[in-house]
This record gives sequence, C-alpha cells and structure tokens, in this order.
Amino acid sequence: MTFDISVALTWILFLALFPLAFFWLRRAWRILVKRDFSEVALKRGEPPPDAERWAPYEMAINGLAGIVVVFVIVAVVAYGIPYDTWTAIAGSTIWCKFFASFALGRHAHTLGAKQKA
Repeated sequence: MTFDISVALTWILFLALFPLAFFWLRRAWRILVKRDFSEVALKRGEPPPDAERWAPYEMAINGLAGIVVVFVIVAVVAYGIPYDTWTAIAGSTIWCKFFASFALGRHAHTLGAKQKA
C-alpha cells in the first residue's frame, strides 16, 4: 500500500470517529443521567427556554449517532468491513446527526419564541 492522499483522508476519517463518538455519547450521558440541559437544541450557543422539553430528542439523536459510530469503529477493527461500507455508514451518520441537531435547535427556538409572544 502506498501512502497517498486517499490513504491519508481515510485515516483522518477513521481517527475522527473516536472523538465524535466520545462527545456524542457524553452529551447523551449528560442529558440522561446528569439532567444537564445546557447543550440541548442549541441555537447560537444558547439552549431554548424550555430545554427540558427537547432533551429526550437531543439525547436520542446524540445517543444513536454515538452508538452507530462505535459500531463502525468496532466493525472496522474487529471484522474488517469493506472501506465503502464503513465510510458510507460513518458519513451518513455524521451528516444525519448534524442536520437533525440543527433542525431540532431551530424548531425548539422557533416554538419558544412563538410561545413567548
């Protein structure tokens, strides 16, 4: 195997899965166990006024994404799943998590603003 740009990018993607899984599972843990709603449905770094209402959704998004990424890491290391498979699963998970968290944050703040008025 020669070291070229595609090998470097593959390693960067694989190594990036470790901190992603850690942060997403830590967020889910904070919401579920510690009842810390400071990172729930963020918009510009601020949680909505009724963050506890949106906590189960944010916990599910982060927990599911973290579990899928851990599954990908284990499958690559233990079972050697093909490159196309694990990159598709990891990439889809990352993008879906970002879009779902973004949508939840916008939805929570929009409803919060309507309820204030």
